[in-house]
Amino acid sequence: MSTATYESKEPKLENLAGKYLTFRLANEWYAIPVLDVREIIRHTDITPVPQMPPHVKGVINLRGKIIPISDLRLRFGMPETEVTDLTCIIVVQVSAAAHQTVLMGLIVDAVEAVVQIHARDLEPPPEFGSGLLTDGLLAMAKFDKRVVTLLDTRRIVVDQLAPAPSGLTL
Repeated sequence: MSTATYESKEPKLENLAGKYLTFRLANEWYAIPVLDVREIIRHTDITPVPQMPPHVKGVINLRGKIIPISDLRLRFGMPETEVTDLTCIIVVQVSAAAHQTVLMGLIVDAVEAVVQIHARDLEPPPEFGSGLLTDGLLAMAKFDKRVVTLLDTRRIVVDQLAPAPSGLTL
């Protein structure tokens, strides 16, 4: 009789160490893997697209490519805010399926810096109980006397392509 070992699909904390782009939404700090970032651009005019969820603001033409734009504040259930000189769009590129790459712009309040996050500074995301979906959270980092939420860029982007389940999704 063989015993199957259960392997979690969640990444191990030591595998999450690396370079991240940090940014702010309201007074909260977030980070995404720097390898997912294609470029950072100033906030620009966005062409609305009918019948999109409120967080999908529309599309932009970025050097001949049509890129969908999502407001991460609204995606995370935060109140909408005015665009400032610090507001920018992080254009990310992730793999959605076999040989399919997705580009999406994420509106953030301010981009901070590219930082090196070490495994010793990481903790798993806390358990928030049932009803709250936290699939988009990779880990929490204790960095520079603050807590930074590491986001799974792929899940945030790909989940926007499918209807969101009820409840908060990150």
